[in-house]
Amino acid sequence: MKKPVYKLVDEKGRVLLPKELRIAAGIGCGDIVSLGVENGRVTVRKVAIVEVGDQSKEAVEAYVRAAIRTMPDDTRLSLICDLSGLIREKGA
Repeated sequence: MKKPVYKLVDEKGRVLLPKELRIAAGIGCGDIVSLGVENGRVTVRKVAIVEVGDQSKEAVEAYVRAAIRTMPDDTRLSLICDLSGLIREKGA
């Protein structure tokens, strides 16, 4: 993209990345991105795994989602069963 893209930040601090930028950066649904600030500029970069030491809820969820994509189907199904059981226990 040669022209700059301008976006408004919403009340929750969110910005939609246009499809063209996501494609150019290789960012797809469910991918993990790292946000940072370098020289007063916000940076967004696609990462394969969350950095060690980040135990935030968001980082753990991103890690789990990325890990699930690499698992064989039988492992995914086993996890679904385990998670369903936990949800049933919590609701009981």
